[in-house]
Amino acid sequence: MTIAIEARDVTFSFGTTPALRGANLAVEAGEVLAIMGPSGSGKSTLLHCLAGILVPDSGEILIDGVRIDTMTEARRSSMRRDRFGFVFQFGQLVPELTAAENVALPLLLSGVRRSEALGKAYAWFERLGLAGMEDRRSGELSGGQAQRVALARGLVAGPDVLFADEPTGALDSLTGEQVMDLMVDAAGEQGTTVVLVTHEPRVAAYAGREVIVRDGRVNAPDRIPS
Repeated sequence: MTIAIEARDVTFSFGTTPALRGANLAVEAGEVLAIMGPSGSGKSTLLHCLAGILVPDSGEILIDGVRIDTMTEARRSSMRRDRFGFVFQFGQLVPELTAAENVALPLLLSGVRRSEALGKAYAWFERLGLAGMEDRRSGELSGGQAQRVALARGLVAGPDVLFADEPTGALDSLTGEQVMDLMVDAAGEQGTTVVLVTHEPRVAAYAGREVIVRDGRVNAPDRIPS
């Protein structure tokens, strides 16, 4: 058993409002973990701390046993670029870019040559049922198509960890199920660890394990299956 990500007694407040109150969590390498909880429970804040987007007020965040909460913003930014992928609720595609350029963006930011980056990006389109849509802008895509493009962007660089924050929240049930099927299958093929935030049980059912965040604490048993 290899722990990929760990939070130890993490606290975080927005001004005077506590969001995390001593959260503890461990995620095994290659695991698909769902973090559930009602709105305002702190689940998205926990994900952002795990991903190095937010720095905890106290406690520790470790990736492969190395603390990232004490790193400089430059080092955390580099780690997010090189080792993590992200999928958010509304996709957050860059509207000025084509779908293929959006997918290639993480590779381009890492210094991959444009021709090589676009070649890798194009390979995802048929796989995700988007063949022929490579040159469309985000405004020319349906919500489900745009979210599949966002999923490809999150996975194109073969990240160690994919962080997904309500990735089906803006989609209908059928399209959401299609996106989750693609996410779990693609991540499994690449050996990518997935940390998924959702409030929907049908989405959490795609994970191998679920934990519940309430009032800024992880209340479900934090046990990694053997």
